[in-house]
Amino acid sequence: MDLLRESQLALIVSPLEQLLQGINPRTKKADNVVNIARYLYHGNTNPELAFESAKILCCISCNTNIQIKLVGDFTHDQSVSQKLMAGFVECLDSEDTEEFIRLEEGSELEKKLAGIRHETRIHILNLLITSLERNPPSLALYLLGFELKKPVSTTNLQDPGVLGCPRTCLHAILNILEKGTDGRTGPVAVRESPQLAELCYQVIYQLCACSDTSGPTMRYLRTSQDFLFSQLQHLPFSNKEYEISMLNQMSWLMKTASIELRVTSLNRQRSHTQRLLHLLLDDMPVKPYSDGEGGVEDENRSVSGFLHFDTATKVRRKILSILDSIDFSQEIPEPLQLDFFDRTQIEQVIANCEHKNLRGQTVCNVKLLHRVLVAEVNALQGMAAIGQRPLLMEEISTILQYVVGRNKLLQCLHAKRHVLESWRQLVEIILTACPQDLIQAEDRQLIIRDILQDVHDKILDDEAAQELMPVVAGAVFTLTAHLSQAVRTEQKHPLALGPGEAHYAFTLDSCFTSPPPAENPAVGFASIGDSSLHIILKKLLDFILKTGGGFQRVRTHLYGSLLYYLQIAQRPDEPDTLEAAKKTMWERLTAPEDAFSKLQRENIAIIESYGAALMEVVCRDACDGHEIGRMLALALLDRIVSVDRQQQWLLYLSNSGYLKVLVDSLVEDDLTLQSLLTPQPPLLKALYTYESKMAFLTRVAKIQQGALELLRSGVIVRLAQCQVYDMRPEVDPQGVFGMRDPPVFIPTPVDRYRQILLPALRLCQVILTSSMAQHLQAAGQVLQFLISHSDTIQAILRCQDVSAGSLLELALLTGIISKAALPGILSELDVDVNEGSLMELQGHIGRFQRQCLGLLSRFGGSDRLRQFKFQDDNVEGDRVSKKDEIELAMQQICANVMEYCQSLMLQSSPTFQHAVCLFTPSLSETVNRDGPRQDTQAPVVPYWRLPGLGIIVYLLKQSASDFFSYYDSHRRSVNKLQNVEQLPPDEIKELCQSVMPAGVDKISTAQKYVLARRRLVKLINNRAKLLSLCSFIIETCLFILWRHLEYYLLHCTPTDSQDSLFASRTLFKSRRLQDSLASEANLDFRSGLTIVSQHDIDQLQADAINTFGESLQKKLLDIEGLYSKVRSRYSFIQALVRRIRGLLRISRN
Repeated sequence: MDLLRESQLALIVSPLEQLLQGINPRTKKADNVVNIARYLYHGNTNPELAFESAKILCCISCNTNIQIKLVGDFTHDQSVSQKLMAGFVECLDSEDTEEFIRLEEGSELEKKLAGIRHETRIHILNLLITSLERNPPSLALYLLGFELKKPVSTTNLQDPGVLGCPRTCLHAILNILEKGTDGRTGPVAVRESPQLAELCYQVIYQLCACSDTSGPTMRYLRTSQDFLFSQLQHLPFSNKEYEISMLNQMSWLMKTASIELRVTSLNRQRSHTQRLLHLLLDDMPVKPYSDGEGGVEDENRSVSGFLHFDTATKVRRKILSILDSIDFSQEIPEPLQLDFFDRTQIEQVIANCEHKNLRGQTVCNVKLLHRVLVAEVNALQGMAAIGQRPLLMEEISTILQYVVGRNKLLQCLHAKRHVLESWRQLVEIILTACPQDLIQAEDRQLIIRDILQDVHDKILDDEAAQELMPVVAGAVFTLTAHLSQAVRTEQKHPLALGPGEAHYAFTLDSCFTSPPPAENPAVGFASIGDSSLHIILKKLLDFILKTGGGFQRVRTHLYGSLLYYLQIAQRPDEPDTLEAAKKTMWERLTAPEDAFSKLQRENIAIIESYGAALMEVVCRDACDGHEIGRMLALALLDRIVSVDRQQQWLLYLSNSGYLKVLVDSLVEDDLTLQSLLTPQPPLLKALYTYESKMAFLTRVAKIQQGALELLRSGVIVRLAQCQVYDMRPEVDPQGVFGMRDPPVFIPTPVDRYRQILLPALRLCQVILTSSMAQHLQAAGQVLQFLISHSDTIQAILRCQDVSAGSLLELALLTGIISKAALPGILSELDVDVNEGSLMELQGHIGRFQRQCLGLLSRFGGSDRLRQFKFQDDNVEGDRVSKKDEIELAMQQICANVMEYCQSLMLQSSPTFQHAVCLFTPSLSETVNRDGPRQDTQAPVVPYWRLPGLGIIVYLLKQSASDFFSYYDSHRRSVNKLQNVEQLPPDEIKELCQSVMPAGVDKISTAQKYVLARRRLVKLINNRAKLLSLCSFIIETCLFILWRHLEYYLLHCTPTDSQDSLFASRTLFKSRRLQDSLASEANLDFRSGLTIVSQHDIDQLQADAINTFGESLQKKLLDIEGLYSKVRSRYSFIQALVRRIRGLLRISRN
């Protein structure tokens, strides 16, 4: 049929299966296929006919449409159905082996008949395999004894004769595989009929893997046959002569074992799971064979000895023995040496003759290649060609031998890859799907260590085939992830848990646990010891270097593994209980090095010992190649740079130009990022790569030297050039462009924009903080960035949409403005500015400053309560964590604005007599509301009035009361964390739901405690940050209040006073000073100063005495005693309170 299609002839032909479905002229029925199948019943008397029958049935079963017709024909008549079934079973039960065919003794006829019987069995098994791949009902289900009239999953498989169950092909297959499993040599078929055994294992696997047949098959194999245990105990098989078949046999068997472990774990059939784990992981000698009386002893042996390591005699774990049996090396055929044919053309012809065989392997069709080459020789003309024909035919023979060797190589590599995949699957199921408590934590680490070391040793061998690298890298990734989890879990017990919890973790399962460990923290870092961890790290790094320039996908797995490994030495989140600050600096400096720091130091020493070779590979992958590879390489660089105290990697990145390449690539990413802001974006890969890149650059900027290198590379200048930051999408109040339900996975355009903008703002903030020596230069560049995107900055500062995302933007932006938009920065700009452009720049800065001050009334005044209420109404889902974020962001905004006010006052006021006043002498918040509130609503405010001091006093009172509520909340959370087990179940559930909104009821109590602890640590740290911000706001508010009161009450000359004429010259001088300062800071301070009357000052003093009363002062001093003196030996609250109190007592003359 294929040849006809290729030849493009105008012939219409019917396929064989359709012809066989036609009417039989002799019986007048469509029974041709049934008649062909009847010959299988005569397999003993006429094996040739049975062979042809099986061959035809195997051929036509490939067609999907004929399956239902075949099942109907075979089961139509009960007696015919039984006879056909008996025929198939009889053929499978024939005893001839592949070995017998090759024996010397015996007549040629006997050998021939044995070969035919064997091929018949192969065809029947291929028929079953092909048929099982089709949708039910199929011929295989009938032959294997499954229900056809009811749902397949309701089948109840039984032994032959039980409940009228006939002997089926499944029984025959199991019988083939079971022979020899009682002795030490293992299944006979594996050695004597390797191809037959391979197909039998494949049929069993397909039955277990199919959702319809899996339940009945696995139940029957588990209860009636004990199939898997009896087969697995003989692994690994050994048959070097038939290596490919042997590897495939083990593959199908291990895949079936993986399914069994997964299913028994899900169904909580612990004894079955435990028994198989015992067999695969035990390193104690056992007697698995029931020779004589040993079997009873084996069955009754106490399972408490599982995985104990204190015995002198140990055996190789079965899971490692299986790995040992896979030979990673592969002999490659000698390259072709040709005299007549052109080698490159022959390679092309071989490639053209390649096709996929039945197993999905790409091999060369030798017969087709032979035809093509002979046709080429026949086409040659002339006497020379005739004379050289024997030599040409000999060279064709050489080529064909080479291709046969090449095919075998491909098949062997495919089989090795297949068995390695199956082994990896089995290991992953053991680690991920089986109940954690079936293997002790310590033993789990030892098992993972052994497997990791062995698999690395095999792949790092010089002879190992590179084609196996991807599978090994995947296995290494899973193993390292689980090693990291196991070690970190073990570390948490002595660190964070009470003795009751530690004991609980070790008594989860009575079958496998040893007595609980002594109640002292671990001396080493992990049960397996630091030296084992170092060996694993070295092998990982060797593996990365072995991949060379290619195999980036392999390195992606290895970078992931390395990240998991480095995570082991990462200190877990610890609750900030405010106790640590009580230690003196000397106590902190002389404290002994803890296990985390020690392991981290040793890790980085090992990494740096690999020198520039490793740096080159990782840096190259971070700059170029596959997106996931780049992201993981950047994450790895981030991690290494963060712990590299010698800054070797940072130095290499700078000197080799890789840092400059990463910085310059930001401009190249600009267009791609712009395309991501459309309502229906393309793939978001570019966004995730950009986030990884910015996270790494932010990490570099946290180091002082790194910040200087980034400034030198012009990173802020590049950000200023990017236009994507100007493309701020409008917030859509109706949902995402009219859609009722927002997309689950793809973020909205506004969220995508924030994912692009926030990393840039963070980078600017970190550079401003880190660049101590070059602070003015950094501030100048950041100011350029703000001005180049001024429309966006002003839109954020207007903050029309109050959400967690917009508040986070605002918190970052106010932090940047408070450090960058200051007097004296304009002189540091890199651009040449004339007078006109200077005024324009001052205008931008002035607008930023006014808008920042305007934020105080929204987030510092009484209006803030309305914002909170608005949030409570709008935030759903993970409401608790969102509320925490919003609260933190609001406090951060207030703290940033207050810091900005303080900086402006300090930098602009050389003396107390000539202070720059940012607030009018009014303590009523109503005055303030007329000004800044308008600024928040309207985009352009031509006349702007200064806010009153009332807003500062309100913020001071609000922060003081907030402080005590946060302090109480913090103390309660710390108490809860110390007594998690004593908390009521409802409270535990509530804590868990804020971490994991759905499925809390399904997890175990131990996991609930872990989640509750995680939530409490997060809550404690959140409250600690809020306390720190409140304390800062209080100190800054007091400072600003003191400076303003001092100016207004001592140095300010009111406009309507009797000595105003006398003071006009002084006021003129003061005005000139104010003008010069205002031109720099660009704030219109004069409007607030020229209208200060004596009445205003008297009113200010009276209101201040009432507002700043004893209760507020006591509160502030309590805060200093509770918090400020604990956190630092320098505290200013008491001094500032005393000065303000003194000012208010002075009576103005």
